[in-house]
Amino acid sequence: MKITVLDGNALNPGDLSWKPIEALGTLTVYPRTPEDMVVSRIADSDAILLNKVPITADILSKCKNLSYIGIQATGYNVVDIEACKKNGVTVTNVPAYSTAGVAQLVFAFITEFSCHVQIHSDSVMAGDWIKAPDFCYWKIPLMEMEGKTLGIFGYGNIGSRVARIAKAYGMKVIVATRTPKPEIENPVDFETLLSTADIVTLHAPLTPQTSHIINENSLSKMKKGSFLINTARGGLVDEKAVRSALDSGFLRGYAADTISEEPMKAGNPLLGAPNCLITPHLAWAAVETRERLLSVVAENLKCYIEGHPQNVVS
Repeated sequence: MKITVLDGNALNPGDLSWKPIEALGTLTVYPRTPEDMVVSRIADSDAILLNKVPITADILSKCKNLSYIGIQATGYNVVDIEACKKNGVTVTNVPAYSTAGVAQLVFAFITEFSCHVQIHSDSVMAGDWIKAPDFCYWKIPLMEMEGKTLGIFGYGNIGSRVARIAKAYGMKVIVATRTPKPEIENPVDFETLLSTADIVTLHAPLTPQTSHIINENSLSKMKKGSFLINTARGGLVDEKAVRSALDSGFLRGYAADTISEEPMKAGNPLLGAPNCLITPHLAWAAVETRERLLSVVAENLKCYIEGHPQNVVS
């Protein structure tokens, strides 16, 4: 079997081993693949692995040997699933591998907004404490997490993990989700979540119904001085509306690990926004998380070869 990895640098920039996949066939790994080189690189491949390289119906029509696409992620919107079904191409993904990493980043954002560690460390390193007339000082008002209300929109693997951690911090958790679950202690509708929560964190998939669900109207229903966190999908948020809410001070802080177009473009309205934390889609990037991901990617392909595919989305 000829196996081609189209954008291997995302999952494995050199600190992991491809050996589990090498054992399954003849492997070629490309760190990145521009759109105009996709067909030439996979034209005679039996299986391809990818993260963000789009696979269209046109590409599939030119790759007659292709029978398997392994997505090295949970989301599979980069692949034309209907075209794969028509062409008999099996597509698999890796669900729930990044739950711990994403939930961890949510609380990195929340604790940074609460304690402002970086600002104060930078101040100390700049010599401000040496010059201080008192034994302590703070440059920005600090906040206790205990007793604050965390509103979780979406309650899948990540949303439920975030809820567990929040309770350990002594926070009150409220949840708005399209899929009611008996374990949710405080279910609310979306508008109640917005108007009640001190911090809103998004954990819903991007669908036509959730696209720009955070917009000028929904932001106006949030508590003045509240925080918003998005580690789900950039398209959930109208970034211009968020920038306006930050500029006016209505929104006390916004944190995101994902934006509308990645990598970020120079004209993104959130670039340089006040009280805004943005990380470059790295919640999944811990070594342990990527090791878990690579292991499942290899197992998905192995199961397909053996005739009992798992984690199939097409």
